[in-house]
Amino acid sequence: MKRLEIKNEASPNFIGNWDLENEELCNQIIDFFENNSDLQIKGTTGGGVDENIKKSTDITIQPENLKDEKYSVFNKYFENLHQCFTDYKEQYEFLKTFVKKVHIGAFNIQKYLPGDHFARLHTERIGMSSIHRIFAWMTYLNDVDDGGTTDFDYYKVKVKPKMGKTLIWPAEWTHAHRGTVLKGGKKYIITGWLHFTD
Repeated sequence: MKRLEIKNEASPNFIGNWDLENEELCNQIIDFFENNSDLQIKGTTGGGVDENIKKSTDITIQPENLKDEKYSVFNKYFENLHQCFTDYKEQYEFLKTFVKKVHIGAFNIQKYLPGDHFARLHTERIGMSSIHRIFAWMTYLNDVDDGGTTDFDYYKVKVKPKMGKTLIWPAEWTHAHRGTVLKGGKKYIITGWLHFTD
């Protein structure tokens, strides 16, 4: 795991950025997606399926699934994500005063084909049903050459997908973002949220 920097006009942007440096792990998660077509569904948002807002193919995984050997690759992934989050807290000392323990709930693997997107500007905490979210996280599982960037409009940050690149950012409206239309190839990500615990 190597910390990377994101340069932008506004500083700081509170977007953590790392390279997992683990090509094998990324490929294993892609293989899981492709080998489990029975779990694949049309991408949804809080409002359901609307391809004008989000067009993707998703697999949603519940925490209890991780006890099953079939899902063991995700336990390896979360070991890597934990390293990133620990480093994130090192960058912002204040977090240590109130974020003692976090929980990861259901999370998604998403596949985008040319023309697919999550192009509507959105945020990860939009009401009482998502008030428990502290941070969002995402890892790009493959390189993308044309389109498919993650754009944080308020910070003028455009993140190009690269295998292993992992982001953590606040779930608040200040980090509203969009996934631009993929113009060629395929794009795979794994993404979810860090929650307050009970």
